[in-house]
Amino acid sequence: MLANLTKALRRWEGLLLLLLILVVAFNAARTPGYLTVNNWVNMFELSIEKIIVALIMTFIIINAEIDLSVASVMGFSACLMGYLFSTGMPMPAALAAGLSAGVLAGLFNSFWIGIVGMPSLVVTLAGLIGFRGLAYVLLEDRSIGDFPQWFDNLGQQPLIGPIPFAMILFFVMLVLAIIILQYSGFGRYVYVIGNKKEVARYAGVKVERTKMILFVASSTIAAVAGLLYAARLGAVRGDLANGFELDIITMVLLGGVSIFGGTGSLYGVLLSILIILNLRNGMSLANWSGHMQTGVIGVLLILSVLIPNLAGNAQAILRRRRAVSSQPTPSTQ
Repeated sequence: MLANLTKALRRWEGLLLLLLILVVAFNAARTPGYLTVNNWVNMFELSIEKIIVALIMTFIIINAEIDLSVASVMGFSACLMGYLFSTGMPMPAALAAGLSAGVLAGLFNSFWIGIVGMPSLVVTLAGLIGFRGLAYVLLEDRSIGDFPQWFDNLGQQPLIGPIPFAMILFFVMLVLAIIILQYSGFGRYVYVIGNKKEVARYAGVKVERTKMILFVASSTIAAVAGLLYAARLGAVRGDLANGFELDIITMVLLGGVSIFGGTGSLYGVLLSILIILNLRNGMSLANWSGHMQTGVIGVLLILSVLIPNLAGNAQAILRRRRAVSSQPTPSTQ
């Protein structure tokens, strides 16, 4: 039993679980009522849009790609919805237009990445700038609100007990994402392509189509998250969701997903999400500024990339040493 526990803790998920327990215990000891349902619902609600997008970002990074444009797509979709509503368009039609903008953004990214073959880093960095620019073109420095009450309630009022709609949507999406990534043929394609794209292509995997599906899904889900964020705030501005991509990518990489693709799981990402939510909540309760909190998340992003690589290099060195030591010593006459 002790050997199994040691083996589990050596895995990244085991270390994340241990870290999560320590963070929660520390916050609970400092803050009365920290473990209450209302506090945890509030903790999720403050970052719910980010963690929704983190689910699809897990697929993207395991596939050895990156999508830096998700936060800008969130902002553009929400701003388009707000702009159209302010011109007199009915709210359902404005929401459909905002969602369609996310689909089109995904098609734009997937064309250049899946068909033309450009690096996703370059394409989505251009998207980060371009889609954010479109959001500012639509609204300039204005803020648009006064949405219908039913829309504001969608983001601000509980749906089941104290739990809001966005939180229920997240857990439904989490279950579906785990089933697709960990237990379906499409999920296996995502891993195989992330490990070695050329090998996957020779094995008959439709690499380009898989990548296009992922990037369309990424922008579509980002659009959904942007509209939910607008509902929670009750207003939209050109800088809506600005900088969210840092937290989203950190959640995925800290969860054990390799930046080089091919490894990782949603179980680790879920633990990472819980760690970051509790860290942010603890820092807020300690009156740390938003800039300091962002700095801590930035350090976590660096460590989430460095530590697995250093550990992998150390394991490779140990394996080579064992191989050398296991070779028979030449006998002397």
